[in-house]
Amino acid sequence: MAAEPNSTEPHSYDDDPAFPLHRGGKLEVRSTIPVRNADDLSLAYTPGVARVCMAIAERPELAYEYTWTSKVVAVVTDGTAVLGLGDIGPAASMPVMEGKSLLFKEFAGVDSVPIALACTGVDEIVETVIRLAPSFGGINLEDISAPRCFEIEDRLRAALDIPVFHDDQHGTAIVALAALKNAARLTGRPLSDLRAVVAGAGASGVAVTRMLLNAGIGDIAVSDSKGLIYQGRDGLNPIKEALAADTNKAGLKGSTEEALRGADVFIGLSGSTVQESCIATMADDAIVFALSNPTPEVQPDVARRHARVVATGRSDYPNQINNVLAFPGIFKGALQVRAHTITEGMKLAAADALAAIVGDDLSADYVIPGPFDERVAPAVTAAVAEQARVEGVNRI
Repeated sequence: MAAEPNSTEPHSYDDDPAFPLHRGGKLEVRSTIPVRNADDLSLAYTPGVARVCMAIAERPELAYEYTWTSKVVAVVTDGTAVLGLGDIGPAASMPVMEGKSLLFKEFAGVDSVPIALACTGVDEIVETVIRLAPSFGGINLEDISAPRCFEIEDRLRAALDIPVFHDDQHGTAIVALAALKNAARLTGRPLSDLRAVVAGAGASGVAVTRMLLNAGIGDIAVSDSKGLIYQGRDGLNPIKEALAADTNKAGLKGSTEEALRGADVFIGLSGSTVQESCIATMADDAIVFALSNPTPEVQPDVARRHARVVATGRSDYPNQINNVLAFPGIFKGALQVRAHTITEGMKLAAADALAAIVGDDLSADYVIPGPFDERVAPAVTAAVAEQARVEGVNRI
């Protein structure tokens, strides 16, 4: 006889307003042409479609003009690092991937398809995405755990001639840099004069660090669960060894908290907690980006007692570092010129465009525009497209 389930009461999901909103999914596919009669059908499908197929077979580049591939992004995950939920698997990741596709459409008019893969091996993921790639104009990697995500992105970028972008890395980095540029401007300092501390050496921590280095930060120390990363520290993987070689000029050892003494900038991407007493030891006009969600490393009202500028990843506080400010416009700009990759220069151009939107309205509570600012996606799109042309990675 089968055992009874542990739960004796059915769960009423409709008591939570999130569930009715997601029922049936958040996306659908719609046709772009009418099929009203036999003539329409003969052009949209057989026999008319055969002529288009043969033209593409002879000239593959025509696929960009006569199919959707030039304007559609694949949002790909394996479900191993979903939001703040961790490794919950591909099926449970789909509401987030649908949400990502929704944001692509709502904020930049970019169509995308959520794809959750039932595999986690690096080789399997790379091979699968390569096989899917002919159907898409770009690949947005999402919620893939570190350090696997670095190798997966690198290998796909090398193998494909369409943009590949891991948003957990680069989206966060672009928006954080834009906000930091404005925070530095508010406090009257160039980036080159700032010493930063980044807590977290996962996907976003590594990408933020790399982008700040490319932008000319004065010095930056990175910590993981074992403390500060420095050359010669035991047990570093190749990603962290590379970080150790390029960061921490001062040779600091010990904890995040120790590194914060006299630091100008703290960027939290670790999910850990930083005590108020440590924030108090930072330099005058300190900048604190406590970006872990849903619980920041230090509560914003606490950080403001000691810092000039405070940002979080949350929408209920000023200065939200939100990836939606970056990825829709970045892909739209790349697709617009049919770029075959997204370069570091294109990312830096996106950050500059975001920072410039703030303009003369700059204040401690406004160093980055909000996600519903209608200027954001057009500004990022234009900057990315122009930089692609400057670097010659465009096709049109």
